[in-house]
Amino acid sequence: MSASERPSEDSLIARFFAPIAGEGALGLKDDAARLTPKPGHDLILTTDALVARVHFLPEDSPGSIARKALGVNVSDLAAKGADPAGFLLSLALPDDWTEDWLADFADGLGQASHDFSCPLLGGDTVKARGPLTLSVTAVGQVPTGRMVQRTTAQVGDLICVTGTIGDAALGLKLRSAPAWSESLSPDEKAHLADRYLHPRPRHQLAATLRDHASAAMDVSDGLAGDLAKMMMASGVSALVEADQVPLSAAAAEAVQASSELFDLALTGGDDYEILCTVPQKSLDSFRQEADRIGISLSVIGRVVAGHDRPVFRMNGLERRYDVGSYQHF
Repeated sequence: MSASERPSEDSLIARFFAPIAGEGALGLKDDAARLTPKPGHDLILTTDALVARVHFLPEDSPGSIARKALGVNVSDLAAKGADPAGFLLSLALPDDWTEDWLADFADGLGQASHDFSCPLLGGDTVKARGPLTLSVTAVGQVPTGRMVQRTTAQVGDLICVTGTIGDAALGLKLRSAPAWSESLSPDEKAHLADRYLHPRPRHQLAATLRDHASAAMDVSDGLAGDLAKMMMASGVSALVEADQVPLSAAAAEAVQASSELFDLALTGGDDYEILCTVPQKSLDSFRQEADRIGISLSVIGRVVAGHDRPVFRMNGLERRYDVGSYQHF
């Protein structure tokens, strides 16, 4: 289909996005959406842009790209203890887009919206001269004054992380068929690939974080670097027992095959797990709630006084990661 035969922007919106929009979107027939926060709640807002060849690969499936675009934003909300309320999407399509691609993208977006309880409220669709680019602005709600910040970790708090670390970075590395991948089973390869393609935001944990965490953020740019950011923002430091950092069976097998991959697991991005600090007295209750929801929780260290980068201790050796986080510039 030539560019001149393609449907108009209004037709695209009506066909692909209106069917998955939430109530406040007003059928995507107006210039703005309507969102009424619950009484006694603050709105929490976050936005992330994703660009082809920077945040995902052009050959990734449209549904996977859609899920990642929404998932990374819902992950930010979750780390603030916010329940998702809706999102706005800006979509800049390259010249070679097709209606089949857009249909698959909308299907994936609709499924992700349902899974994350985060309805589409509106957005914008344009043609781009450059690569495919998406930007999502997500809105969440917390009871007034209850947002979990990254600046409030306290000396003596335990450092906890959900799920497993390093899977997504290893999953991306698999795309180049490295030698160590030969030691992995097909199921292990599939697990790592899926963790890269399909973030699993821990939005079910939002209320529990509000009740028990002193500080939190999501692990998007690498555990070592994101922990350093949170400690610096809080004016403290951290001591991490590196052997307590949770690895999946697939990641552990990869590290067994090539030991330097452990550093990649600690510094690679796209985990989208929750990194938080918890007072010792709150740990048991926090763990019980996480278990009830079905989210694993690991204690990996403790907040300590100081202003140095966090120390990762393993086998009697201590290490500070000078470059431990993905940099956008």
